[in-house]
Amino acid sequence: MSRLSIPVERHRLDNGLRVVLSPDTTVPVVAVNLWYGVGSRNERPGKTGFAHLFEHMMFQGSSHVPKNKHFELVERAGGTLNATTWFDRTNYFETLPSHELELALWLESDRMGWMLPAMDQEKLDNQRDVVKNEKRQRYDNQPYGDWDERLQALVFPEDHPYHHTVIGSMADLEAATLDDVADFFDTYYRPDNAVLAIAGDFESGRALQAVERWFGEIEPGGPVPRLPGNPALAPLIGGTVCRSF
Repeated sequence: MSRLSIPVERHRLDNGLRVVLSPDTTVPVVAVNLWYGVGSRNERPGKTGFAHLFEHMMFQGSSHVPKNKHFELVERAGGTLNATTWFDRTNYFETLPSHELELALWLESDRMGWMLPAMDQEKLDNQRDVVKNEKRQRYDNQPYGDWDERLQALVFPEDHPYHHTVIGSMADLEAATLDDVADFFDTYYRPDNAVLAIAGDFESGRALQAVERWFGEIEPGGPVPRLPGNPALAPLIGGTVCRSF
């Protein structure tokens, strides 16, 4: 019986960006996955839903990439892309023909290092409405759509970072200002709070040089703020929990 062996190389740029490389020349395809250490648990009271909002905002253009061009460029190159948000992390990913690796690196680096200058009120209003409609469709207007929201609030105390849902509250999204979201981006979306993973058909030395070329000049940030509230949780609830909603 043969043992599956997956090669993994780990590197770190001077600005703190962690890079994980896993070359595999089986097929001429490469996958790029950029993970940020930010999720709904990092949001403070009255500022919920910001991490998920940025899952949408990050596709609205940066200094050198016009609005919605990220999707167009990747799909024209024969690739696919998307993003996800969870309690602990947010990730953005592309899968492309291997000779298009630098396209993905350029796009991801541009919105990491040069998104704020392209952020404006129109984009915020547009994507805020998209997220609010998503909340209506997936939670508010779906039969039993709020079951996980209710269960989450029962399991995690009010001061626990997991007490609120990833999508956040309508009121917090409505109250978010351009300065609020810009500050959130500046705090968490930076190289020293991210891991860039590349897997597929590439040569490690050339790939690492490309990562350095596209990401190396992006400045790191200050210390990441501690999680808000009290993340400690008793191992057992210890009794029946009942709450009216």
